[in-house]
Amino acid sequence: MIRWPLGNPAWAALDGPHAPLAERKGQVLRYPTDVSPFLAVPDHPDAGVWQDIADLAGPASTVAVVGGVDLPLPEGWAQVAETPAVQMEGTALPSEDPAVVGVTDQLGDTALAGDRVALPATSRFDALSELVRLTDADVPEMLDLVARTRPGPFLARTVMLGNYLGIRHDGALVAMAGERLRPPGWTEISAVCTDPAFRGHGLAGRLVQAVVAGIRSRGDEPFLHAAAVNTGAIRLYEQLGFRLNRTVRFTTYRTPDR
Repeated sequence: MIRWPLGNPAWAALDGPHAPLAERKGQVLRYPTDVSPFLAVPDHPDAGVWQDIADLAGPASTVAVVGGVDLPLPEGWAQVAETPAVQMEGTALPSEDPAVVGVTDQLGDTALAGDRVALPATSRFDALSELVRLTDADVPEMLDLVARTRPGPFLARTVMLGNYLGIRHDGALVAMAGERLRPPGWTEISAVCTDPAFRGHGLAGRLVQAVVAGIRSRGDEPFLHAAAVNTGAIRLYEQLGFRLNRTVRFTTYRTPDR
């Protein structure tokens, strides 16, 4: 059974906890374009939704819709891409690793530039690493890491959607993960990525566990999306305790030129 509101998470987020960020036109909601590329439509839109999208996005614009729009595409529109993905939920995740909880407790809930704690040192690598809370000041480095690893959309103001944590090794940002969609009762984990030169140290798993600890501390449950072809990431999430909720598609459209 698909857990509600994960059946339409972008809409549920923009019509709920993220409503202060929402831009609306008729049947359509979207995030500011420098925060997230996602545009949301209700579960059962009518054919007028295409005009609402065009009015909100403007001519010759590209928009991304979680799940797509199950209506015939009007003349002048183009479907640019469709990415099959899986949606996974973490209600069955085991209790957090005490070491991870201890680290996130030290960071606290307030995002302050410079918040950082040493990782529990189990190796020489850990001894040079620290978990940090990422803020606006870190965005240039975050954008650089995303450009090199391509975990999914991360834009200039995406960091405002929730808490983002990173791991710095000898001062350099080498891994990160954070929060994106916030449908009621749930928080999406997103932008999970590790510099290729630093893979194999379990950094992604540690970060996901740390983000989960923060999500659960405010009473939400975690979920996430992964491209269906990204079998390595899916395997990691399964090992951590995430379970398949449903398959989904991310569909990108281009509005008419005028």
